Amino acid sequence: MKFETFDTRHYPMLGVREGYGEWAARYEDTVLDVMDLRLLDRLRMVDWPAMASAVDLGCGTGRTGAWLRAAGVGAVDGIDLTPEMLERARARKVHRRLALGDVAATPFESEAYDLAITSLVDEHLPTLSGLYSEARRLTRSGGRFVLVGYHPHFLMFGIPGHFDRADGQSVGVESHVHLTSDHIAVGLGAGFRLLEMIEGIVDEDWVAEKPKWAERYWGHPVTFAMVWG
Repeated sequence: MKFETFDTRHYPMLGVREGYGEWAARYEDTVLDVMDLRLLDRLRMVDWPAMASAVDLGCGTGRTGAWLRAAGVGAVDGIDLTPEMLERARARKVHRRLALGDVAATPFESEAYDLAITSLVDEHLPTLSGLYSEARRLTRSGGRFVLVGYHPHFLMFGIPGHFDRADGQSVGVESHVHLTSDHIAVGLGAGFRLLEMIEGIVDEDWVAEKPKWAERYWGHPVTFAMVWG
């Protein structure tokens, strides 16, 4: 569904490449670990140290790749649409290979990975089918596909992924609402089985970072994680 249907903030909206190109310099300062990395730590259907190789789809600045390596994952390859984000990922030196390109059409080998992972990416894609099909192609039999996404429920509050420019102006990045049922239909259609799903709600950890959220958003899900196999 089009995000515009739910938009309540009416920020100027940028395309994905343009938006993340501009956001890259401040991304690490604005994206909270409670959004995504906390969910990875809570998953129980992934044996991280047993993952000898992983592909990081939409690797951004390398936050996810750094978490994977710290969790015991072996070699990690990454791909991202935005040169400015990749520049920061390269500086981290946690990936074996990095490529500039589309998460739905990567240059990596088929069935080469124990794990495919994507974090805070799917909400920027008009459709989900290419992402799931590519993750299926890349993972070997018995592998895992982990997806962390911005919850459709929270997008329906009218809040897109956004950042503040140096002059204080808030700008959003092109977003799309994909329901949980959309993920399940596309994932099953790609040949996966859903092994686990968890949701990250506004709780004490969130309120510690964003006190103003306590009254309006307490208990609402902001992000979610799925494990496919």
